[in-house]
Formats: sequence, structure tokens, C-alpha cells
Amino acid sequence: MASSLTTLAEIISAGIRDIESTYHNAGITPPSLDEPSHPASPAPPTPLDNNPSLDQQKRLVIAAAAQLIASIQTPVDVLKESVGSLYTAATLGFVIDIKLADVLNASGSKGLHVDEIAAITNVDASHLARVLRYLATRHIFRELSPDVFTNNRISALLASYQPLEVVNKNKLARFDAAPSAAHTSHYADEGLKIATFFSSYLQTHKTHTEYPNEYPNEYPLPFNQAFNTPDNFYEWYEHPQNEWRARRFAAAMNGNGKRFAGDIISDGINITSLNPGDVVVDVGGGVGSATLALYKQNPHLRYVVQDLDAQISAAKKFWDEHCPDAIRDQSVRLQVHSFFDPQPIPSAAIYFLRIVTHNWPDTDVRNIMSQLKAGAGRASKLVIFDVLAHHTCRSPSLSWDQPHASSSSSVPYPLLGNLGIAGAGIDTIVDMHMLALFNGKERTEADFKKLGEETGWKLESVRPGCWLRWFIRVLEHLIELWCYFVYLTGLCL
Repeated sequence: MASSLTTLAEIISAGIRDIESTYHNAGITPPSLDEPSHPASPAPPTPLDNNPSLDQQKRLVIAAAAQLIASIQTPVDVLKESVGSLYTAATLGFVIDIKLADVLNASGSKGLHVDEIAAITNVDASHLARVLRYLATRHIFRELSPDVFTNNRISALLASYQPLEVVNKNKLARFDAAPSAAHTSHYADEGLKIATFFSSYLQTHKTHTEYPNEYPNEYPLPFNQAFNTPDNFYEWYEHPQNEWRARRFAAAMNGNGKRFAGDIISDGINITSLNPGDVVVDVGGGVGSATLALYKQNPHLRYVVQDLDAQISAAKKFWDEHCPDAIRDQSVRLQVHSFFDPQPIPSAAIYFLRIVTHNWPDTDVRNIMSQLKAGAGRASKLVIFDVLAHHTCRSPSLSWDQPHASSSSSVPYPLLGNLGIAGAGIDTIVDMHMLALFNGKERTEADFKKLGEETGWKLESVRPGCWLRWFIRVLEHLIELWCYFVYLTGLCL
């Protein structure tokens, strides 16, 4: 029997052959780490961007490569590289702060010497060289010759995609066209600060699995401790001094949403099964971007977008700009509502929550689901689009209802059941971030099943969304779950 190392190498070799063949047959050159070195704008989409077979091969290769490295590298080196990755976040935050990717884009393919970069950024050249060498060692940026650097395929995403003079004049708008830079900057800023309180929080609150509302004068969460505030994350963003952070976060989340085709939502809801005039309620829907996509495809239905006052105020502007007729003829209604309060739209055909539940601990999610259950009719369906957490061990197959879906039982030996960083790397990062920000969590199928049982919803089936993202359907009424975070992303969710 071949060793696990040989098997991992074979998975990589076979996967690479399939990937190259797929690109060749499509007439597309496989991506190169060195290109584009200075894109004028984000890379345009290709016919292979949403190819499930290609995505699966990539995931297998990534999973096998990561496991092979972990197997061959000494345990000491694995631990050192893992804990030292805090400097990856720190250096990425730094190069975004000084707009280094924008500076290198302006220089063209020849790159810039650190002395030239220093003159532009007003940062010590030796510090720049060390930071860039650290990142280039990890394939972020490219060193063309000693101390001469340029962007590569990865670092190019840290640019603002706006002229430098515009970026320098308007801090608020800096990330509007750069979701990847916005996401990276958010983690390097709020994320790094919050993480320093992670261990002490878990140890101090080890007996409090729910949000400790009985201690209103304490700042229990890592987020509250890091920024010395009693406000929750979103309230804190409303402070005038945090306007730029809020706008950066919005850019990151907007970018996540754009990575998914509009029919993801309609397919998840099974919207073709609805009758003309049926009501679809977007609970906690923000400005209603998901509802807009649904309305454009299915104008014969009626829609309600529900959220707090600030979001609904923004939603009015959003719909005035994108689809005012839908508001005028009341095909779409915008309603101020907290999902912790009784549901004001009874017996809707569909209630859906998109990237909501992972922000909240179980107590609050039970409240949300109970309020929806109380308002639901016998034919109502609840659809939740969110991340579904997966175990690293082999687990029984889920009740997939799409032919191309797979579970950990079909993952080839010796890969982890969730494909490791290739399948759950981003999701597990988001899980830790939700814990630190909100005491929220990414939930397993068993977690959702339990929540459903406690609130009167029955888990009916599980469906995959995009990439290694998932829906869960819960119903008599029904729940569908989608891993929205992305590749970053995924999108996932």
C-alpha cells in the first residue's frame, strides 16, 4: 500500500493534469503567480470562474499540498510558521496603509527599488525591504532583483484601483472599488487588535456559552476590550470617528456579495415553485440587494425588505437609484423591523435570512427563529443563507439534494474530511472572528438541527451553494443554509 505521502503527491499530480487540461480546452492560459503585475483594474471574469469541476480539482490540489507540507515539515517549523503568521497580517496592514500596491502599479512592470518607494511613502528603505522580503517569501509581491519589487497576482489585489491622487485626497472612498484590500485591511486593523484578548476572554468566560447580557457594565467580548467600548460592533461603527472603518467594512462585504451569481438566492429559495403574488420577506436584509436580484428575475412576486432604521434609510436611496418603480407600485416594501420583535408580515411564502445567524449566539438565534415561527403559516418556508461548519474527521453524508454535491465521505484518503484550508480555511477564520466580535458562530448541521427543534422548525435537507459552500433546508416550513463567505471567500458567504 502506498504511503500517505505518495498518495498526497498523486492527488496533486492528477489534479494539476486535470486543471491544465481544463484551461487548455477552454483556450485560457493557466494563472501565473507573476501576472498581472500591474493591473489597471481587477481581472475580468472568465468562462472558468464558476466551473464546479475545476473548483473541485483546485480544492483537492490545495488540500493535498497543504497536508503534504504539514507532513514533511518538522512540527516545530509548522508551529513557528503558524504563530508567526501574525506578522503576515501586520505587514499586509502596513503595505495597505502606505498604499504600496498602488505605488507599484504606477511604476509599471519594471518595479521600484526600495529607495524610490521610500521617497514616495516617507518610510525607511531598510524597513520597506524587510517587509517586502517577508511578504515576497510568502508569494505576496515579487522581487525582480535585489531590493526591486513589483506587484504579482496576489499583491495586486491590495491596490485601490483608483489614481493615487484620488486615493490620497479621499480616505473615505479609498476602498470603494477594492473589496479585497478592504477585507485585508479590516482584519489587519480591527482583527489584530481584537485577537490579543482572545485567549483571556475564552478562559474568563468559559462557563458563559451565551452572550452574558446579565453583565451590561462589563466589556466581555474581545472586541469590546480591544476598543474599550460598551457598544456592539455595528453601534461602534456609527461613531463619527469610525466612519472610514464602517465604509471600509461595507466595501469588503459588498465585494463578498458580488462574487455570487444572482440565481444563487433564487435557486436556494426554489423561487420557481412560488405563485404570483406570493410574499417573500428579506429579514435583516440591509438595503435589499438580494431582493433586487430576486425582483428582477421574478417581478410577479411581492417582496418586503426588513431591517433597522439606518439600513432602511439607506435602502430607500438604493431603490430610488436602482429600481424606483418597484417601490412605487409596492411590489417591494421597505419596512423598519428588528428580527427580535414579533414578525409583522404573517404567513409569508418565504422568510429568508442572509448572513445573519453567524453574527449571533444561540440564545439570540433561537429568538430570531421563534419570532419567525410565530408569524409563519403552515405553508411558510424559512430560508437561511449562511456558513455551514464541517468536521475535519470523516462524517456521515448529508442529505444532499443536488447531483454534483459531495460530503466528507467522498473526500479521497488521506485528506481531511473538510478538505482542510481548501474547504474550510476561510470558514474557520470567520468562525473565530464571529466569536471575537459577537460571540457568534459558524454552525454545523447538528447545531442547526438542534436550533430548529428548539424553535419549531424541522431540518429537511442540506444543499450546497457555491464552491464548498452549503445550504441547509429546514422545514415543515424550511431552512436552507448557504456558506456565503467566500474565497477570500470563499462568500462565501
